Amino acid sequence: MNFDYLEAFMYVVRFKSFHKAADALYLSQPSITARIKGLERELETQLFTRQGRGVTLTAKGREFIPFAEQIIRTYQQSKHKLQTKSDDRKFTFGANMITAQYVLPRFLHFFQEMQPDLEFDVICGGNESMIDGVSRNEIDIAFVRQQGKELDNLIFQPFLDNSILLVVHPEHSFTSTTQYTAHKIAKEPLVFFECGAFNWNLVHKIFEAHNVNPSIRHKVGNMEVAKSLIVDRAWNRIFTEISCKKRARKR
Repeated sequence: MNFDYLEAFMYVVRFKSFHKAADALYLSQPSITARIKGLERELETQLFTRQGRGVTLTAKGREFIPFAEQIIRTYQQSKHKLQTKSDDRKFTFGANMITAQYVLPRFLHFFQEMQPDLEFDVICGGNESMIDGVSRNEIDIAFVRQQGKELDNLIFQPFLDNSILLVVHPEHSFTSTTQYTAHKIAKEPLVFFECGAFNWNLVHKIFEAHNVNPSIRHKVGNMEVAKSLIVDRAWNRIFTEISCKKRARKR
């Protein structure tokens, strides 16, 4: 598969425009159009539909995004590896986005102090890709969630406690008491941070055991979004206003 086709595809996805993608790649718009058409011929499917001056992904186009990202990432990694003269002074960490963002920066400088001549790289990805990277000697150490069973050629060591915590705004009523039950929590508008490293099945089981349905208002996959929703509390006021409008209509 032509790498230029994939690159053009991802730029159009990002900018939602053939023209803007062409400007970003320093190409003409007909060149971008030709590359997208070439990719669609190879895949035998339509990836975009035109809407005025912009474009929209088709359902098949959205499905293709993670595959295109993986191919590009693999190509870039292999190119970098082949062009690197020696990997003797390089150490590669693997982690999911949350660990890379919130955990690695806190102790990476210790490694650098102990080995100042080493170059440290960080590769982000899912649990399976990290384990696969270690198996193929592309990653030296990977931070992954707990495995059901260990692999013969790898060694797993506990590192972090992935406890699930209840987080509230400093002015929330829960901060003045330690007596909160599943029933009380279920009545609150909840933000669920959906991270694969946590066993959310356990959370749902707790509510099921108490025969209550939690009021889950948001399910987000980004830590910063989850924090903003709690800190800002604007979402709470929005839902309150919506509830008031619904009551007014009923009257």
